[in-house]
Amino acid sequence: MKVEVKNLSNKAAGKIELDDGVFGVEPRRDILARVVNWQLAKRRAGTHKTRTVSEISGTTAKPFRQKGSGKARQGSLRSVQFRGGAVAHGPVVRSHAHGLPKKVRSLGLKSALSAKQAAGQLVILDTAGASGKTKDLKKALENFGWGSALVIDGAEVNEPFARAARNIPMFDVLPSQGANVYDILRRDMLVLTTEAVQQLEARLK
Repeated sequence: MKVEVKNLSNKAAGKIELDDGVFGVEPRRDILARVVNWQLAKRRAGTHKTRTVSEISGTTAKPFRQKGSGKARQGSLRSVQFRGGAVAHGPVVRSHAHGLPKKVRSLGLKSALSAKQAAGQLVILDTAGASGKTKDLKKALENFGWGSALVIDGAEVNEPFARAARNIPMFDVLPSQGANVYDILRRDMLVLTTEAVQQLEARLK
């Protein structure tokens, strides 16, 4: 499919051919959900922890004799049923990450790109260049009227553009290698440079 290329002034700067195998697939909501869950699970620190019986400080003596007291037998005052004791089945330090096949990850990214294209929320820029000043970039972006946007550049992000975008709320900049389903879906608009299109098509073919 052919799509119009624009510059930062929101004026036409030519056309580009998008690969239907990357930008024209049928979006799969189930695949998108799986990929987002996989991404967010990897981000979890997993550092929550409660103390077990062996980690509670206190006496190791038996509270009272086994028989003859009329009370339930007890082996330790550090057990979970006593105040100040351990926590039963509490969380332990662990990784929440789980595996996801490469084909599913690839299809998830294709689905996210295709969903943005189908919804009219994909914009192709000729280049992501700026003076490095937030004020100048904000003025340029007013031509588009974006509420929130993710800009994906080529192999390396244009440093002045990224610096100018750093203080703009709901506006993110990533290199093409960092393109991911979660960041694409969490912003209203997806903005790709022509170099990013080439990089993504080469990566997902």
